Amino acid sequence: MLMPDAMRLIEVSYGSALAIESYGPGFFRVGSFVLQGAGLVTPWDAGGWGGLDDTAGPLALAGRIDVLLLGMGAAIAPVPRAFREALEGVGMGVEPMSSPAACRTYNVLLGEGRRIAAALLPVGP
Repeated sequence: MLMPDAMRLIEVSYGSALAIESYGPGFFRVGSFVLQGAGLVTPWDAGGWGGLDDTAGPLALAGRIDVLLLGMGAAIAPVPRAFREALEGVGMGVEPMSSPAACRTYNVLLGEGRRIAAALLPVGP
């Protein structure tokens, strides 16, 4: 009897880069960090972020990343015009999505070696 081809699962290695391990109501777990509230995650660091009124943290990444994944919380929402224009003005792409989708997308692109970061609003309180 012939067996169908089995699916092979491959564990992804991020090397020394920081992957997003989990998230929950009001927090994100990144490497050994637990970020309470909004967070800015790069392959080399993770820390707090002031939210959509704070362009300083993301702008400091200009030249080091190509795309900022913008997690808007539990659901996708429009990006404030001033925020988008500030980042696009330095050549950085901005991709809004829900925070859960941003966490998953960040890890996939990180595994591909892409130059990305994630600015994440928390899901829930």
